[in-house]
Amino acid sequence: MQPYELSLTAATQEIRARRMSPVELVDSVLDRIEQTEPHLRAYVTVTAERARRSARRAERELAAGHAAGPLHGIPMGLKDMIDVAGVATTGSSRVREGHLARTDSTVAARLTAAGAALLGKTHTHEFAYGLTTPQTRNAWDPGRVAGGSSGGSAVAVAAGAATFALGTDTGGSIRVPAALNGVVGLKPTYDLVPRHGVTSLSWSLDHVGPLARTVRDIAPVLAVLTGHAAGGTDDADLTGLRVGVPANYYFDHVDPDVEAAVRQAIARLEALGAHLVDVEIPMTRYIQAVQWGLMVPEATAYHERTLRSVPERYAADVRILLEAGELLPAGDYLRAQRARTLMRQSWLEMLEQVDVIAAPTVPTTAARAGRPTLTWPDGTVESVSDAYVRLCAPADITGVPALTLPVGHDPAGMPIGMQLMGRPLDEAVLLRAGRALERTQPHRPLAPVPGSADAMISH
Repeated sequence: MQPYELSLTAATQEIRARRMSPVELVDSVLDRIEQTEPHLRAYVTVTAERARRSARRAERELAAGHAAGPLHGIPMGLKDMIDVAGVATTGSSRVREGHLARTDSTVAARLTAAGAALLGKTHTHEFAYGLTTPQTRNAWDPGRVAGGSSGGSAVAVAAGAATFALGTDTGGSIRVPAALNGVVGLKPTYDLVPRHGVTSLSWSLDHVGPLARTVRDIAPVLAVLTGHAAGGTDDADLTGLRVGVPANYYFDHVDPDVEAAVRQAIARLEALGAHLVDVEIPMTRYIQAVQWGLMVPEATAYHERTLRSVPERYAADVRILLEAGELLPAGDYLRAQRARTLMRQSWLEMLEQVDVIAAPTVPTTAARAGRPTLTWPDGTVESVSDAYVRLCAPADITGVPALTLPVGHDPAGMPIGMQLMGRPLDEAVLLRAGRALERTQPHRPLAPVPGSADAMISH
């Protein structure tokens, strides 16, 4: 096994046991980036020399007995919405060409202090305003979408081009690409992770969180981001855990392969001791209206100056959404805020009955690139973006934590994700349930990137 193939947890163990140095790990991942980038385009900017300097420093510190923690010497990617002093933050947009961040974002500063090595900035759907990340290709099939907006982060982790990465989630932007690329992603409780120095899409919906190869890898990253132990154990016994299974909404207009994989995973939770409880998801008819009613005007307000001064620099799909936000009446925005308050209260009441809710992350696997819509068996036509945001939006609106993890593949070999949602600040419960479920599954290999050795072996 090559160093780039190691999970964060395994890499940390190898480094601590001195069977591998941070320099070996970083060099291996940088080589992997060079190998995979022509096929995947996960990165906007690769900071190779910075990463090597960090690795050499970590190697010296560890040799001197100064271990900063489990991220010391571990290579990471950061979504190109997250400021790092002296590195461009472009939001994958021509609007910000040449823009260099003056200071570190809070999350970048904390990760650097923990010894993590920055590999570079990963692609996002322009300014995180989309669900496909069109410039990046799916790690399992470059003919399909990566998912977004944190598509670059998810693809890098899936391909071994980052040991872990950060993304942002406003309408599913961590969970969607994580699910479509077969990795783990966590949207923490709203405001648990600081957003200072992170470019905003919609400030009342934005969340910052980690993506990694395993559930076990998420906890140490979250601990550094928050400054608190993330909790979660390797206890495979889930006796007493109440798992809510939605009786409505989450299994409506869902691909049969996705539903089957998720229900099988829920059955495995029950076999581990969990108690299944049917739950009714409240206020479902308002979910997408509230999501867009909040996000559209807030995004437009953030971009007001550049939308008027350099509108031609925006991609067409993003520019249309930003211009639409100028037409939304203030009354509609206020009604969306009121509805969000009622929805959050309803969810908190529902979560008094259960500890976690288990459901599909997205209703279908990665769509073919360029495909604008999906048609369901009853004739309903839905845009790909609406389909991907539909099942993720409730956790953003209500601010509850949500963890997505892989639970299988469809007949074409594309990953399927399941999300676990819980009470605010109850990330430890999600990690415990996710880790227990993860232990029941076979080892997940890296995505078979076309043109690389692993792809040739896999095929």
